[in-house]
Amino acid sequence: MKKILVIDDDLAMTDLLKLLLRPTGSEVRVANDGRTGIDLVKKYSPQIIILDLMMPEMDGWQICKEIRTFSNIPILILSALDNPGLVAAALDAGADDYLIKPVTSSALIAHMNNLLRRANLEKQHMV
Repeated sequence: MKKILVIDDDLAMTDLLKLLLRPTGSEVRVANDGRTGIDLVKKYSPQIIILDLMMPEMDGWQICKEIRTFSNIPILILSALDNPGLVAAALDAGADDYLIKPVTSSALIAHMNNLLRRANLEKQHMV
């Protein structure tokens, strides 16, 4: 079972992602603000994080940078921002992939599976 953490301030989006991802046999937790999301990363140890960029108080770039200070969990940005400079900034902040909303569930799942596969390969090479 995949452990997925979704960090997005939009309740409709977190509900939608739960609906889309649960049938894949995933356990999905959600946080609707950055501080809660960072705390859940530490407590829940997800295998992958889906992160929005545009959030009040603490935005996705800040969240990503903070998570990178203590974890290498794959981070997939899922954002409505379609700007090459912002995509680059998110990747520079430590994100592993970037998808633009709206995205099909099949594309989202394929990108997640790719990140998880790469993370598992890295773990195998470290042993």
